[in-house]
Amino acid sequence: MHRGVALADSWSCRRVLETSHPPVYYVPHDDVRTDLLSRAHRVTVCEWKGVATYWTLVMHGHTVPDVAWSYEDPLQGYLSIARHFAFYAGRVDLCTVGGERVKAQPGDFYGGWITDEILGPFKGATGTVGW
Repeated sequence: MHRGVALADSWSCRRVLETSHPPVYYVPHDDVRTDLLSRAHRVTVCEWKGVATYWTLVMHGHTVPDVAWSYEDPLQGYLSIARHFAFYAGRVDLCTVGGERVKAQPGDFYGGWITDEILGPFKGATGTVGW
């Protein structure tokens, strides 16, 4: 949710777990308000998943750069997240998992979602480079 608008709503997310990270939830394309997203210029490369495309939220004259990312053509082993979007919890007003409000993973690069059952420490905060 952002500014009272549901950006995504799904019971079909893909939960991806990586070492030293809280889970990242990838939301199916059909469950996302893609009409509010525009492709950003930023791209990054994950050695496991491939090239990430970033998305900017544009609504009611308000812009949130790089609010989400996706893997349009993921590498083998991650094909199930193709045409799915992952959102940075810290860049929108509210993200929930099963009705529980999540906390954003520390830092501004990784996009994990922390619920009460997820325990750290997590990569991303100051001093965690090189784990």
